[in-house]
Amino acid sequence: MKARLPSGGRVDRSRVLRFTFNGRSYQGHAGDTLASALLANGVSLVARSWKYHRPRGILSAGVEEPNALVQLFDGARTVPNARMTEVSLVEGLSAASIHASPSVEFDVKAVNGWFSRLIPAGFYYKTFMASQAAWHFFEKHIRASSGLGASPTVKDPDRYEKRYAHCDVLVVGGGIAGLAAALAAGRSGARVVLCDEQAELGGWLLSSDEKVDGVPAVQWVEQARKELAAMPEVRVLPRTTAFGYHDHNLVTLIERRGDHLPVADAPAFRERLWKVRAKQVVLATGAHERPLVFGNNDLPGIMLASAVSTYVRRYAVLPGRRAVIFTNNDAGYDAALALHGAGASVTVVDARREPDGGLSQRVRAKGIDILAGHVITEARGGRRVSRVVVQALDGSDRLSGSPRTLACDLVALSGGFSPVIHLHCQAGSRPVWDDERAAFLPGQPAQGEMSAGGCCGVQSLFLCAHNGWTTGAAAARAAGFTAPATEPPRVAEIQTGSLRPLWLVPHARPVSRAPKQFVDLQNDVAASDIHLAVREGFESIEHVKRYTAMGFGTDQGKTGNINGMGIAAQVLGKSIPQVGTTTFRPNYTPVTFGAVAGLELGDAFEPVRTTALHAWHVRQGALFEDVGQWKRPWYYPKPGEDLHAAVKREVLAVRHGVGTLDASTLGKIDIQGPDAATLLNWVYCNAWSKLEVGKCRYGLMLDENGMVFDDGVTVRLGENHFLMHTTTGGAARVLAWLERWLQTEWPHLKVYLTTVTDHWATTALAGPKSREVLQKICPDVDFDDAAFPFMSYREGTVAGVKARIMRISFSGERSYEVNVPAAEGLRVWEAIHAAGAPCGITPYGTETMHVLRAEKGYIIVGQDTDGSVTPVDLGMGAMVAKTKDCLGKRSLTRSDTARADRKQFVGLLTDDPQIVLEEGAAIVDGPTPRIPARGQGHVTSSYDSPTLGRSIALAMVKGGAQRMGERVHVSMQGGRVVTATIANPVFFDPKSERQNA
Repeated sequence: MKARLPSGGRVDRSRVLRFTFNGRSYQGHAGDTLASALLANGVSLVARSWKYHRPRGILSAGVEEPNALVQLFDGARTVPNARMTEVSLVEGLSAASIHASPSVEFDVKAVNGWFSRLIPAGFYYKTFMASQAAWHFFEKHIRASSGLGASPTVKDPDRYEKRYAHCDVLVVGGGIAGLAAALAAGRSGARVVLCDEQAELGGWLLSSDEKVDGVPAVQWVEQARKELAAMPEVRVLPRTTAFGYHDHNLVTLIERRGDHLPVADAPAFRERLWKVRAKQVVLATGAHERPLVFGNNDLPGIMLASAVSTYVRRYAVLPGRRAVIFTNNDAGYDAALALHGAGASVTVVDARREPDGGLSQRVRAKGIDILAGHVITEARGGRRVSRVVVQALDGSDRLSGSPRTLACDLVALSGGFSPVIHLHCQAGSRPVWDDERAAFLPGQPAQGEMSAGGCCGVQSLFLCAHNGWTTGAAAARAAGFTAPATEPPRVAEIQTGSLRPLWLVPHARPVSRAPKQFVDLQNDVAASDIHLAVREGFESIEHVKRYTAMGFGTDQGKTGNINGMGIAAQVLGKSIPQVGTTTFRPNYTPVTFGAVAGLELGDAFEPVRTTALHAWHVRQGALFEDVGQWKRPWYYPKPGEDLHAAVKREVLAVRHGVGTLDASTLGKIDIQGPDAATLLNWVYCNAWSKLEVGKCRYGLMLDENGMVFDDGVTVRLGENHFLMHTTTGGAARVLAWLERWLQTEWPHLKVYLTTVTDHWATTALAGPKSREVLQKICPDVDFDDAAFPFMSYREGTVAGVKARIMRISFSGERSYEVNVPAAEGLRVWEAIHAAGAPCGITPYGTETMHVLRAEKGYIIVGQDTDGSVTPVDLGMGAMVAKTKDCLGKRSLTRSDTARADRKQFVGLLTDDPQIVLEEGAAIVDGPTPRIPARGQGHVTSSYDSPTLGRSIALAMVKGGAQRMGERVHVSMQGGRVVTATIANPVFFDPKSERQNA
């Protein structure tokens, strides 16, 4: 390891770890990252750029890294687009550069760089999109050449979990500000969660040679860690990134638990997704150093100054021996001190004409050369920087004097710092531009959140320590605790000096002709691309971002976006606040799909709900289908029967005898209160106030747009007591809908809602012999039609169990729904079957239920409707009460919903009665429709009807109500077109005589 320093750093030199990169073997130490280990081995070329395939090296030492992306391992555990700077070195690690063919040293696609002027931002829009034929030809080649890493193609063997936590104070960031905040809040007795994305706490302190409380910074970090670990109400989460800030102080974290360990030692869960609800959040997320934009600023060996300091002091790696520091502020001088102390020769190029600040004074005292008032206009080299061109810069940001060349193998850049305000903005807050710091700072918090340290624009350790402490104490007080009387950590104060904003270093040639001056290194976005975007009329920074792809990569513009905004502002002649900032959206860094999914995979993807009768269905050999998380019997095949044979038998059993359906899954919402009828009047389009106790009524529920939302039968159990039935899949949605309106628009209504779907087991007994069967086991109910008419409700005992019996029908036959407590459901079901055995009682499933209802033209919301269907479209306009208002009623008067050519609910009968139309099939213009065809509608439901001895279908057809008897053409798979006739959707018993027979 030729670049490893003989001493220092925080790596464990006693543990040698072997790894491979691009097929070559290397060695590193425990505590290394993949980036530091490669630098220690003298590897500078690690990647190729996305568009031009230019050679790229490691730029940073943290999460902001735009260049050094690799594919880790292979097979099931492969990880695409991992940042070398965040990959902990483990024994046997294998990594490979992405986006390079055949190798990172010799990439044939580097020829793209020769034609860079021909492929600027947006070239594909203008070149290929004008011609669809050209685009189809070139698209696959463009996509193949512009991808990043490869996703796994086999099942992930690792497991992931989710945890939920509540705390008084959540501190995001484990630097000196975050540690001080956590100590202040923890000493107050508050429940504290401290998370930090790095492997160990400390942040910049791990790369600093300063002292805190009189001891070396790293020693103070260890003391603070031990104190926090000893506090019973404090939880410390290293290797944990806060990636999203949501409403009501909900912050999502991703904890990487196993990536730093060999597979054999990995924990049960590779990653853990935390959802933390905090009373107060302290954001101590620090700041990202910005690079400076000049010619060829992407060459390997050009790094951020803070990264250089980190590699030298934390990892004991010397990235170069002849270094040039290019800075416009005092922070760059820290890298000069680190390099000088490690034995490198250093020259500082400072854009400020009069460098000030404590660090620059230290550099002068070391005798290090400083070229004040100078800039680097261009870097030169092949696979690594070898020299830079330096020239004086006057007060008007124009080049002056003669250029000079400095030989070097390392360039460290410091263009100022961009506070990490991503989470602050995700919380709903707006950033504020600060001219002195040339950065966006946190604005007024929108939630219970406070910012501290570097993310507030504070740069010195002294100020970060004080700011973090006072913020942590304030958060504890806001959460109801008394702040401790102890003092904040003591750090020597160092003057930070001024900053000279420098968004684009001028060059002797125009931007369009100068060497590429890269703003976004990951996406090869140069200053010339931003100039081009503005010339072509893109003035909004969001439009510039999308046209150029600036900030689109895995780093989300952490290093480049502020420079891009500054360049756009200069071209537009505006200030940066006038140009604005791009939107900060979750996720702050990429999050694995495995962590999002957690354990909710396969059979555990969602809850499986079964009814009280499920075991009986299984014993009878039922096959099941999933409906709204419920396992519902689909059909009950007998030996030798397929779906069609079983359904035919079940349908005919209901039509000629009696059948039973497990209807327990229908949503049931208990509605009570003096304003219960008022609520129903609002949410249903038909009237409810005059419904008598003991009666049932079918209702249609509309959304605000007048579209059918759900339907079902509601029973009036008492004067102020209703039982609402919903569709199986819509139960939770309807309950949430009702609660939303009660809480937001009608809080004055005295209504109480309780979901009771699981409380009741429901047996639907349908068929002409249903009354005969039920009378045998229900002696205390008069089943005479006059005493128990259709759409009414009675209470009695069925097989000795108290029951609610409702005479309603979804089959068109005489039908009763028997509701008993779920614990008694199986006993009552078996008693009904025992009583019905002489009548040939037959259980039937959902497929038979669908056929029965389709024969009667009954709709299923969500199958025959799709969120764009009104009651008028369904032929149910008469259900919309004229004497009252309801949700969605006014929307029915819009010109669009009143059009005569809207799709309307009709039946279809094929010319060939044996052909069953495909559900979802399009109804087209003619037997040989043009492509693309003009659609006339679509088939919503289609079955082979055993009752009618032919196929039937339901459909939504434009102007269908006025087209009865008209022949239409239905496009089937494979190009076949079937002719059918539009008919009344009620195919069987049009007068509904059988339900009263």
